[in-house]
Amino acid sequence: MVNIEGRLRKIADEIRLETFKVITEAGGGHFGGSLSIVEILTVLYFLKMKVDPSRPGDESRDMFVLSKGHGGPALYTTLAKRGFFSYNELYDGLDKPLSRFPKHVDRNMLESIELSTGPLGQGLSMACGIAISLKQQKKVNMVYVVLSDGELDSGQVWEAAMSAAKYKLDNIIAIVDRNNSQIDGPVEEVMPTDPLDKKWEAFGWEVFKADGHSIGSIIAAIDSAKIKNSQPKIIIANTVKGFGVSFMENSSEWHSGKVDEEQYKLGLKELQRRLNTC
Repeated sequence: MVNIEGRLRKIADEIRLETFKVITEAGGGHFGGSLSIVEILTVLYFLKMKVDPSRPGDESRDMFVLSKGHGGPALYTTLAKRGFFSYNELYDGLDKPLSRFPKHVDRNMLESIELSTGPLGQGLSMACGIAISLKQQKKVNMVYVVLSDGELDSGQVWEAAMSAAKYKLDNIIAIVDRNNSQIDGPVEEVMPTDPLDKKWEAFGWEVFKADGHSIGSIIAAIDSAKIKNSQPKIIIANTVKGFGVSFMENSSEWHSGKVDEEQYKLGLKELQRRLNTC
């Protein structure tokens, strides 16, 4: 397990570095919420999910829904690292007109994206639809969905939560990117959500917690959540917005933004240092 964690830690640090670089190259974008989900994506795509880069439409695949669609750059770099396409293609295309890599993920542009997302609050509903369909077909595929804590302000999330419990969707695992910050400021100031674990439990979900930047903690939470007992599962992953870049961390200002040359050099130095100490 130690060797697996170390390997995934290095992959995550490489993905975070490339995410920072590609957003900068595109002229700016959603740094904060992309950098906070890197370890989650790494564990899913390099260990826990059944996926095949050569066959993105394989019917036996596990499915991933990025409900917080503005985290697209982190998902793109993860997919590139996993071998779905090249980094060069991503660098040439992120946020370009008619590109396969818009800031918010688009199924019509890229086959390895399961669903188009961007309008917050809708991803869990769509993921539940997929999970219901899989159950009806008696398939064993898992559905994973990553939500932001800010989008939990949306009532549709809780309607989906009720539906998942009613239909006993134990083939879905939701992960909340609990970075405590959204575009308008700290989540608890904009719209308090605590006690978040008790709320999900009240809606019929089994709740797990994880350190969202600890590979081992994420692995353990997913392992526990995969035990089927007729309940949908949710992992509350405590993360840091802008993780890895000191001036971005825990700052709503960096929900989306553009770095200047000095900031780019500092961020690059910090992320390269993390990678070199793996």
